Amino acid sequence: MRVLITGGSGFVGSHLSDALLAAGHDVHVIDDLSTGSIDNIAHLKPHPNFGYTIDTIFNEQLTAELVDHADVVFHLAAAVGVKLIVERPVHTIECNVHGTEVVLRHASKKKKLVLVASTSEVYGKSTNVPFQEDADLVLGATTRHRWAYACSKMLDEFHALAYHKERQLPAIVFRLFNTVGPRQTGQYGMVLPNFVRQALAGDPITVFGDGTQSRSFTYVGDVVRGLMALMVEPRAIGQVFNIGNVEEVTIRALAERVKAATGSRSEIVTIPYDQAYDAGFEDMPRRVPDLTRIRNLINYEPRVQLDEIIARVVEDVRRH
Repeated sequence: MRVLITGGSGFVGSHLSDALLAAGHDVHVIDDLSTGSIDNIAHLKPHPNFGYTIDTIFNEQLTAELVDHADVVFHLAAAVGVKLIVERPVHTIECNVHGTEVVLRHASKKKKLVLVASTSEVYGKSTNVPFQEDADLVLGATTRHRWAYACSKMLDEFHALAYHKERQLPAIVFRLFNTVGPRQTGQYGMVLPNFVRQALAGDPITVFGDGTQSRSFTYVGDVVRGLMALMVEPRAIGQVFNIGNVEEVTIRALAERVKAATGSRSEIVTIPYDQAYDAGFEDMPRRVPDLTRIRNLINYEPRVQLDEIIARVVEDVRRH
């Protein structure tokens, strides 16, 4: 198949490109490099079935042509990372909402299969853990810019499912939960690579908030396996899927495990949210997926657990 990946020079997109090419597919990437990096796909440039375009999906003529030449579109292009979201809320909303609208509109013209990336952020402040795809979504006030990202991705989901219902676009939505692994940058607030870099440098390991908030971390290879399986499963069309790992850890405990894995003498320090982000910043106490739906459909099970994930990230940071 011919596969187009928007945001394909990003962390997840580059790993997805690796897997698709290895499986014999043709892959074309479009990315404006606002958060992705050309280094992530540099090793793919010589591959005869790989191509890339450095441009924005807002370039409608170009996007239309690329979508037209594809059989499948993975729409990953989006604003990412809590730090970026808090600092640039206008960019976040415009990139996520308008970018998705462009992709869906052009894919709909010829009914191209589209897999739209969403996020566990859409569950917001819900306390109904583990999160199920059909559960209510609970966001904070519009005066809290932190929720702009979640709201924009919710609108992306509504938009994709509306195109499916009204215009028969074959669309699949997937919600990612804290995906981690090699090539991920901590530049925009991703916690695990930041912890690893701080530990290896001997700098303080900075935990935002009090550290009791918990998350579940998924290895990027497990995510990619799930996406590859959803791509060829007709029963997935028109549905929303969590893709993640149910192993839960507090952020303080994660810092301690990184410190142990690196043999670091770094001090673990906590920084109040108001200092780390902005006044009145709100966070979720827990974020854990219910995997029943994706497990029942494609037998998805994460294979790489947290200690091994940490070890692989440490190895990658050391290598680079």
